[in-house]
Amino acid sequence: MSPRETVLPTPWGELAGLRLERPGAPRVVALHGWLDNAASFLPLLPHLPELDLLLLDLPGHGRSAHLPPAADYRLDTYVHAVLDAADALGWERFAVLGHSMGAAVACVLAAAVPARVERLALVENVGPLAEAVEATAARLRQGVAALRVLAGKALRVFPDLEVAVRARLQASPMEEANARLLVERGTRAVAGGCTWRSDPRLTVPAPFRLAEEQAVALLASVECPGHVVYARQAQPYFPEALRQARLAALPAATLTVLDGGHHLHMDRPAEVAAALGGFLAGSARA
Repeated sequence: MSPRETVLPTPWGELAGLRLERPGAPRVVALHGWLDNAASFLPLLPHLPELDLLLLDLPGHGRSAHLPPAADYRLDTYVHAVLDAADALGWERFAVLGHSMGAAVACVLAAAVPARVERLALVENVGPLAEAVEATAARLRQGVAALRVLAGKALRVFPDLEVAVRARLQASPMEEANARLLVERGTRAVAGGCTWRSDPRLTVPAPFRLAEEQAVALLASVECPGHVVYARQAQPYFPEALRQARLAALPAATLTVLDGGHHLHMDRPAEVAAALGGFLAGSARA
């Protein structure tokens, strides 16, 4: 069974995604990473057990609508988007599978509405990015300045899809076929070639981040079980000591460590599915 395109209406715009509908199976919302899209989870599908799946394009990503000009892309904004999508499907309770930024959104969602999230399956991240409070003013100035500059910039146009794939591979190493999946869903045709569908505002530094103590407090409040999959080599922005501390802060969480890069759910889907598939299938239907 192949997933089908789906569009879910929300008060601010349409949320797009890929839907693999299996009535009666455990319900799972899959959340991709920053500047990725729902195609991030396509390599996993043949290896997962029977699940009722929504692979969601988060706002500003993939084929979902961009936020209005005055709205900000924040973790709580994404939380509302996930809840809007679940409400549109009539899902009261569901599990969440998240990669990278999507895993951060999943954790914040579970902290915000514990009654609705049954399980957390997290790949390559636990919780939101954080930094020292001393960096608050510098980050605010950087974020505001970058957004003001962005307003006058034109989108980059690639002469063909292959050039866009090479650009995607330079940004984040992964198997070329998997980069092509992301690029095919993440670009649109324009005069002279193609350009990214994603909202350019996503590339602007966030004007605020939580302190580490706040991130840990959020994780400690999560009530559902979790299973985390890390690549053996830690990312520079999420070093080994930090990712172990975050794991320890998440109650009732287990860990699997696999060889591979940051997109190991795409490059090593059978191994990731072996780690997470049974866990996700244990979700009880609401």
